[in-house]
Amino acid sequence: QVQLVESGGGLVQAGGSLRLSCTASGGTFSMGWFRQAPGKEREFVSAIRRSDGLTYYTDSVKGRFTISGDNARKTVYLQMNSLKPEDTAVYYCAAQESRVEVTAIDEYDYWGQGTQVTVSS
Repeated sequence: QVQLVESGGGLVQAGGSLRLSCTASGGTFSMGWFRQAPGKEREFVSAIRRSDGLTYYTDSVKGRFTISGDNARKTVYLQMNSLKPEDTAVYYCAAQESRVEVTAIDEYDYWGQGTQVTVSS
């Protein structure tokens, strides 16, 4: 059974940093981060593809967020710098059985419980 356990959310002032972690059990996967703000749909944030290590980011976080993976620990990290109030959301870790497409929400098989990130102005 696959489980994803997230950690690292919290409250931070604008311009601050947070690091999210997600550890997967039950296999090896391509991993992604999505977020959902109140009243909005869940959206793609970043992903790392297991087959080739390529990383992907939504435009609004490029240059501020960095995704990385530790295969030995089966853990993916999302380092979030220069945070803005509009980054406030519940962040979800997701895993997929290594398909080519890693930015589409429908391509993910497993989801974590979510962790709240709140950025105050």
